[in-house]
Amino acid sequence: MLAGFALCYWARFTLGGNWSGRIVLKQDHELIRRGPYARIRHPIYTGILLAVAGTLAANGTWGGAVGAVLVFIALDIKSRGEEKLLAPVFGARFAEHLRQTGRFLPKLRRSAAGGAAVAD
Repeated sequence: MLAGFALCYWARFTLGGNWSGRIVLKQDHELIRRGPYARIRHPIYTGILLAVAGTLAANGTWGGAVGAVLVFIALDIKSRGEEKLLAPVFGARFAEHLRQTGRFLPKLRRSAAGGAAVAD
């Protein structure tokens, strides 16, 4: 849980004035690709999911498992909405960001020698 909260804080701090609880574009909105956003497109949501997973591991109830699935579905829907909003605004830079990052986890890529996948 603590790792999840730490990731949320780091990501929120990195976003600065670009953060909003709603899916909106701010004035002078930037595409943030530093900090946790260099590897993950939605690290705040990743942090929330880690905290939920930690809570589920500590409590291990069926209700908690159902809640975790619902939280994941909600964050997946919200993240797709955010990406749909940002794609036309940032164009090719956002398309590159999509290719280089994973939605909730760092994207795996093939090694240069064509070997096994390695974490990006």
